[in-house]
Amino acid sequence: MKKQKHPPPIANPVAEEIRPGQSVELLKELHILTREGKLNQDSRRKLKQVYHLVQFIEKLLRELPAPPSGTLTLADHGAGKSYLGFILYDLYFKDLTNSHIYGVETRSELVQKSRELAARLGFDRMSFLNLSVADSTDSQSMPAVVDVVTALHACDTATDDAIAFGLQKRAQAMVLVPCCQAEIARSLNANKALQLHKTPLAELWRHPLHTREIGSQITNVLRCLYLEAWGYQVTVTELVGWEHSMKNELILARSTGRPKRAAGDRLRALLQEFGLSELLHTRFTLPHDNETLV
Repeated sequence: MKKQKHPPPIANPVAEEIRPGQSVELLKELHILTREGKLNQDSRRKLKQVYHLVQFIEKLLRELPAPPSGTLTLADHGAGKSYLGFILYDLYFKDLTNSHIYGVETRSELVQKSRELAARLGFDRMSFLNLSVADSTDSQSMPAVVDVVTALHACDTATDDAIAFGLQKRAQAMVLVPCCQAEIARSLNANKALQLHKTPLAELWRHPLHTREIGSQITNVLRCLYLEAWGYQVTVTELVGWEHSMKNELILARSTGRPKRAAGDRLRALLQEFGLSELLHTRFTLPHDNETLV
C-alpha cells in the first residue's frame, strides 16, 4: 500500500514576527495582536518600532555595571499605554528577580489601565505613576537612583525634563526619542538669533515651517552637548525608517562619569550665537564645579 504523503505544516507568519518567549496574551492586551492572534498593517508597524527600540535598550542593559542598590531600575517617561515598559518587562526584566520598571504618565486613565494590566499578567515589579516628568523627579514613589531613563516621544520640553530627571537620579544610561520641540523655535522668533539676524543664515528660520524644523535640529544638538558636558557618551541614530515615523531621531547616552569642559563651552557658544543664552540658567545648566570638567 502506498504511503500517504502529508502536506508540510503551514508556517505561522505571526510566530515568525514576534520575539521568542514573547507573551502572546500581552500583545493581545496591547492590541498589537487581534483577539484571534493576528497582525494587521498598523500593528505590524508599531511592533517593528517597539522591537527596534528594545534591541538598543537590551544592549545597554547588558553592558551596565551591576547597580549599587542591587536592583536594576528603569523609568519610562511619557509612558502612554506603556507599550515599551510592558514589552521590556516581558522580554528582559521578568527573569531578573531584582529589577523594577516605573512608568510615568500624566493621563490618569492610562495609568489606571496599565496598573490593571500589570496585575492581570502578574507583572508585579512594575509601578505606574500619575505624574508629569518634572514632578516625578522629587516623588517619594521613585528611588533615589534610577539606572536607565527612557523617554519615547515625550513632547517639547518633557524630553529635557527626562534628561534632568536622569541627571538627578545618576542614571547610567538614557534613551530618548524627542518630539515636537517648540521652545527653541519660539525663542528664535522672539530674539531673531541676535548675532545672526543680519546674516544670510537668518533665512534658515524666515518661514514658520523652517523655523520649526531648524528649532528641532538645534534643540537636539544642544541636548547632545548638554549630556556630554555632564559626562555622557552620546550616539545619535535613526529609530526606524522615515517611512514609519517622522519623529525618528534616537539619542543614546551612556554615563562615563567624566564631565567634558569642551562640550560645555560649545553649548554655551551655540546658545549665545542663536540668542538663547537665557536657557543656560533654566534648561541647560552646566556643572558648577568646572574643575571636574576635562
